[in-house]
Amino acid sequence: MFNAITSLFKQLLDGQDLSQQKQSPNLAIACLLSEVAGADYQTDSKEQEAKLHLVQRLLGLNEAEAESLIIKAEEQIKQSASLYDFTSQLRELSQETRFELIKAMWEVAHADGEIDPLEDAVIRKASELLYVDHHQFIRAKLMTANKQ
Repeated sequence: MFNAITSLFKQLLDGQDLSQQKQSPNLAIACLLSEVAGADYQTDSKEQEAKLHLVQRLLGLNEAEAESLIIKAEEQIKQSASLYDFTSQLRELSQETRFELIKAMWEVAHADGEIDPLEDAVIRKASELLYVDHHQFIRAKLMTANKQ
């Protein structure tokens, strides 16, 4: 968080227009999946595998492209101040696509066999920021839980 604030001030002092800084939707999606995986401060191999598989499936990438995108996402997260940095550019996606993203976030959270309250909180906040209805949020959670 401190690094993100320091970076922001440096950009302001350098005269950069922060409103023009946008990342690709693909990177934002990878960031959200990475945020869930790291929410409980423990990312195990099952969560990493789930994240890689979901980035490939959601974005139509091959394994090498997905790995590269996840590495960029994890770096981007270190510079980010909040989930809004990622969700703000995904609101234009269709309702169905946003639902699939929330469902994918639940899949990452479930990958290690348990949902930490911090993972739940990240998904809940992302869902709100993406304007996904609460009943869709619960539906995605139940669909994922029933797969386990």
